[in-house]
Amino acid sequence: MSVPATISAAPATARRPRLRRPDPVALMALPAFAYLAASYGWPLIALLGHSLSGPDGISLAPFAQFLSDPYSWRVIGNTVRSALFVTLVCLLAGYPAAIALARARGAVQALLLLSVILPLSVGVVVKAYAWQIVLRRDGVVSQSLVGLGIWDAPQRLLFTETGLVIGAANVFLPFMILPIYSVIRLIDPRLSEAAATLGASPARRFLTVTLPLTLPGIVSGIAFVFSLAVSMYVVPSLVIGDRYQTLATLTGRAFLFMRDERLGSTTAVILLALAVTVVVGSTALARRLGGGGRS
Repeated sequence: MSVPATISAAPATARRPRLRRPDPVALMALPAFAYLAASYGWPLIALLGHSLSGPDGISLAPFAQFLSDPYSWRVIGNTVRSALFVTLVCLLAGYPAAIALARARGAVQALLLLSVILPLSVGVVVKAYAWQIVLRRDGVVSQSLVGLGIWDAPQRLLFTETGLVIGAANVFLPFMILPIYSVIRLIDPRLSEAAATLGASPARRFLTVTLPLTLPGIVSGIAFVFSLAVSMYVVPSLVIGDRYQTLATLTGRAFLFMRDERLGSTTAVILLALAVTVVVGSTALARRLGGGGRS
């Protein structure tokens, strides 16, 4: 017995995928996407093109030439080491501050939050010049350490790596406090109270309850601070000077003084690769930690 054509054609029509209409809300992001593509995407593509340009076309010779120089590895080491130290100082200082900010209430919390956010309105150049005054031999830090008996005589912290770490940590500290604070606010305080009723000491409650739940905020703060510290230019230029080169200062020097666009593009791409690697890795880790906490 033959099957009618209308009946056999009906399932085939039903199996056809329907065209999804674009989400009107997503279309609202098109102007911002176009602006970012024009102001950031195109310059990055041009930068990558300059770094890969050679006499005979596209070539990896600029990267090979740069990475074959021992001085270049010293510059990369300076960049990564200073960024790690700045991130560590911000984490050690920012984590307790974030806990205090989350546990404060009323006007005290508003005052603490204002003290964290208000320094962001001050320019980096102003902060760097201020730290030049603070870190010099007769500055507040040196005089305070002498008064406390830690130093026998005033010493200069300006134009040293220690001074660079102190000044940069002051600039980037809010970017560590705010992500951790936002995560701590979401933690139910009854969890710590429940651990206390089970006999857990304050240290054990922190290590088994608070710290694991705040790991996504810690990872986000580390990603923010490290990506900013690894590419800082103004603070090293004003606080430590030209004798301590990082990838950011070497990039600026190549473009502004040496007029070597290929060298500047190469160092900028390497710097961008370092920052993007940390941000992408930390984002994946934060998602994994966040997913584990919800399960």
